[in-house]
Amino acid sequence: MVNSFYQWYRRMLRHNKYRWVIILATVAYFISPFDLSPDVFPIVGWLDDGILVTLLLSELGQMLLEQRKTRQTPADSIGEVPQNSVE
Repeated sequence: MVNSFYQWYRRMLRHNKYRWVIILATVAYFISPFDLSPDVFPIVGWLDDGILVTLLLSELGQMLLEQRKTRQTPADSIGEVPQNSVE
């Protein structure tokens, strides 16, 4: 059940159409007093919020790293001159 939720969350977060909905829903869940386990129970109440925020931040970080890798080209290295340049 946990793995299926993780796969669904990851798929929805990577889908351009639903990305902001998932981000805003996660932030709203974190702020909201209505949780799966309310925050009045000291450790258990904070655990679900912490897991969801950690999941969101790790997925967003991974997406940013992947996007950065796709934008970089070999000619972006310092001191390297493209071979088609005319001097």
